[in-house]
Amino acid sequence: MLRSILAVLALSGFTLGAAQAQDRPQPRLETIELTAGMHLIRAEVAQTPQQQATGMMFRTSMGANEGMLFVNAQAGVRCFWMRNTLIPLSIAFIADDGAIVNIAEMQPRSDESHCSAKPVRFALEMQKGWFAKRGLQAGTKLRGLPFRP
Repeated sequence: MLRSILAVLALSGFTLGAAQAQDRPQPRLETIELTAGMHLIRAEVAQTPQQQATGMMFRTSMGANEGMLFVNAQAGVRCFWMRNTLIPLSIAFIADDGAIVNIAEMQPRSDESHCSAKPVRFALEMQKGWFAKRGLQAGTKLRGLPFRP
């Protein structure tokens, strides 16, 4: 299903535009399973402008191996901030082949911008410190849809 979603996004020229975020948590999104070595990740997939603009805002918790994968049709420098996000997060910016480009640690309720070191289509938010606790860093490859081998 995610492949068909990505194909539609690519054909439509989807880009993240200025979307208004809501003022409460969005309902849980469709999830996919990813792996980072032996670590399993259940990632909600944020693909529409509204889903991406809202992201993890206003949520008060997330599971130990749960995250949110932001999927874009075109590669670009991706930047994230945490104004209405209540829990600390780590974000990994990810290349098409699943390789982590860079990781940033983000503080709740902050307007500080955290950007990818190069153009990417994917970003994965997890609990703060999740990547570091598992020894995952730039160059580590994630597996699963939508990453290309």
